[in-house]
Amino acid sequence: MVASLIPTEDEVMLRDAARGFLTESSPVTAFRANRDADRTYDPGLWKEMAQMGWTGVLLPEEAGGSDMGHRAAGILSEEMGEVLAASPFISTAVMAATALKGAANDRLAAIASGEAIYALAVDERPKHGPARTALAAEKSGNAFTLSGRKVFVADGGAATRVLVLARTGGSVGETEGLTLFDIDASRAGLTRTGKHTVDERDHAQLDFDNVAATGDDVVGEVDGGWAAIATALNAGQAALSAELLGVSAGAFGMTTGYLKERKQFGRTIGSFQALQHRAAHLFAEIEITASAIANAGRVMDETPEDADIAVSIAKARATQTAKLAVSEGVQMHGGIGMTDEFDMGFFMKRARVGAEWLGDYGYHANRVARARGF
Repeated sequence: MVASLIPTEDEVMLRDAARGFLTESSPVTAFRANRDADRTYDPGLWKEMAQMGWTGVLLPEEAGGSDMGHRAAGILSEEMGEVLAASPFISTAVMAATALKGAANDRLAAIASGEAIYALAVDERPKHGPARTALAAEKSGNAFTLSGRKVFVADGGAATRVLVLARTGGSVGETEGLTLFDIDASRAGLTRTGKHTVDERDHAQLDFDNVAATGDDVVGEVDGGWAAIATALNAGQAALSAELLGVSAGAFGMTTGYLKERKQFGRTIGSFQALQHRAAHLFAEIEITASAIANAGRVMDETPEDADIAVSIAKARATQTAKLAVSEGVQMHGGIGMTDEFDMGFFMKRARVGAEWLGDYGYHANRVARARGF
């Protein structure tokens, strides 16, 4: 399905407001400052995002949200990506908000206010594969005991709550028999170990050692966790694709600016035809990817049950485009592109981690191929 790619008036206003705010409050220099202070994100910036209503972009008005939709969430993610603004936005305001849409309003209101920070714990191996969940949730009366490990949990260190996918039935590799739990991150038996990643964001390993859970902690139905998590994962993948588009645009902007300023042989290097062609090719790739991402957001808003292909196309394209953008950026900047003092390396590192989180190019290409019967 291909949806309208024309932005609405509200979306144009949202983009303009987000760009102005982030340019002033969270430029790339702010990311460097966070990195140097060993801080994965700025809690003050997160509070400001909540005050501006970004944390409630997918939530209903009765829960304190604006219910602007997934395309709007993508616009915010894209603008954050362009300046490398680090926050728990995708984990909390996108994936958790989507998964908990039918939950009690107090949980949703805590997301909208920015009070709750969620992490989504689904993967247990180096590569994304929620259906390969083996973490066990043993049932005892009306209660459960969770035991196992989750890896590469984004925002797992700062989270106040964790959405964890556990197996209550079926076999590893099957989507049947999975149950989604919403638990307090400080619950006894849950150990969080921070993991250093090249993009300097918050990632953690979560170990569950007989962690107690009740029926009230179940999101959706017991053994029906796939229904609860699938749309949330699509929402996160669509938003992450948009962030990677922003990373591409940020790297492209730095590169073209440099091409217009750097001189060799008495001429700006941007006047050399070979570099012009490379820049033009990258611009075209970014524009095509932007269309795929806009389409994914629209489909998520209009027919989320049919969004798998649109989302995977967006994530696959965004991954490849970001890889091209940062590679060209480093190469066309020459030696300084490899130095820590220059910001291009930050874009490259975020592109690399974003390529793996929530499914790499191969994962999403395979999902499209299977859906199309190739």
